Amino acid sequence: MRRIDRITGRSDDMLIIRGVNVFPSQIEELILKQAKLSPHYQIEVSRDGHLDSMKVNVEIKPEFEFASGPEKEFVAHDLQHHIKSYIGVSARINVVEVGGIERSAGKARRVIDKRPK
Repeated sequence: MRRIDRITGRSDDMLIIRGVNVFPSQIEELILKQAKLSPHYQIEVSRDGHLDSMKVNVEIKPEFEFASGPEKEFVAHDLQHHIKSYIGVSARINVVEVGGIERSAGKARRVIDKRPK
């Protein structure tokens, strides 16, 4: 008998990147496990040629704002590795300064889809 896996997220939030179903909540879960990253992030989806690509812009926490370049690169590489191993899709990670992700009064805009319709 087949067993149903736990619910991952809303189907209307789901992105399909290179044939893999990706939920923003999965990305958020991995970001929250990183001690130096804040929960403010945006996912940019674009199409390079015939392939979709994903870029995650994420803010560093204020207490780590003055971290050196290599430290930020390490945090980005670590998150990139976790996304690849947990979700199964490659992502470029861009660690930005505090306030680098736009805040909105209502619901946060987490996904920016730049793919042609």
